[in-house]
Amino acid sequence: MINVTQSYLPPIEEYSDYLKKLWESKWLTNRGVLVNELEKEICKKLNIEHLLFVSNGTIAIQIAIKALELSGEIITTPFSYVATTTSILWENCKPVFCDIDDKTFCIDADKIESLITLKTTGILATHVYGIPCEVEKIEAIAKKHNLKVIYDAAHAFGVSYKNKNIFSYGDISTCSFHATKVFHTIEGGSITTNNKELKDKLFLYHAFGHIGDDYFSYGVNAKNSEFHAAMGLCVLKVIDQLIEKRKIVTEKYNSLINLNKIQQPNLPKETVYNFAYYPVIFENESVLLKIKEALFKEKINTRRYFYPSLNNLPYVKKAEVCKVSEDISRRVLCLPLYPDLEQKNIEKISAIINANI
Repeated sequence: MINVTQSYLPPIEEYSDYLKKLWESKWLTNRGVLVNELEKEICKKLNIEHLLFVSNGTIAIQIAIKALELSGEIITTPFSYVATTTSILWENCKPVFCDIDDKTFCIDADKIESLITLKTTGILATHVYGIPCEVEKIEAIAKKHNLKVIYDAAHAFGVSYKNKNIFSYGDISTCSFHATKVFHTIEGGSITTNNKELKDKLFLYHAFGHIGDDYFSYGVNAKNSEFHAAMGLCVLKVIDQLIEKRKIVTEKYNSLINLNKIQQPNLPKETVYNFAYYPVIFENESVLLKIKEALFKEKINTRRYFYPSLNNLPYVKKAEVCKVSEDISRRVLCLPLYPDLEQKNIEKISAIINANI
């Protein structure tokens, strides 16, 4: 089976070297040596100030909402993974859905301001497929209306915009380090901020609210283990090579697929991309379903990523109509993309698509 993603695994000997240290130290969790080392190495790699390594990307968003003291309404995107919306609901806030831009598929910054009410406290936007949001416009709107900004950057590890790492934008950026992502720690995620005081608050929130015997606030357990950090340190060493391989796969698809009959999202200028996904948007849902079935018959897995449009979730009440998101979500399919995807398989996938569009 050709899956839509395939996790990179380092040489087992390299990972085992870290495991031997764990067996010697007996320090397995609660912010051990490797967790601290991984945080420092990522900050150095991405040229960012503060990063917390946490247990997953969803708890990262929940802690971000809590730390920024958001309440009432949060304006968000309907075109993202379900965790973006459910994190808002989990924190007893109301998601207000702003439709997406039909070129980048990120939240349409020109439509945000009309949704702001007296109950609005923040904006939670996703860098969809690692494509940067209109961060300048969103920042201007947030300043004008005294709102906080969280970016769900789950797909965006290694992406930069205008010579700044994408994690540098907003009050807080969160990321997923799940095994399916460009950079992974098997399970994991991160919270990033430029604000030292806020970083200290986030630190307490992710570790029960105390340091040793000194208790400062409430908190949850979002800490990650030394085993996960060890995998992250192995993957981080080769992340540039992995992204380069993803680029090669992407360019091969581009050369083989009949792009005259397929829409793809646009990448803003001055973006250094990580080639996280290969989304294709077909003419209609019928064509998508036909191609998805044809690929599956050849043991090729694809994913309707993202479907459905989150404003149509059954447990979201009285959501806004988002025509662009609803349309794109019915027609988008993500093709297999990972560093070691063989050329013969790229050719096979492309041929099946071209024969069915």
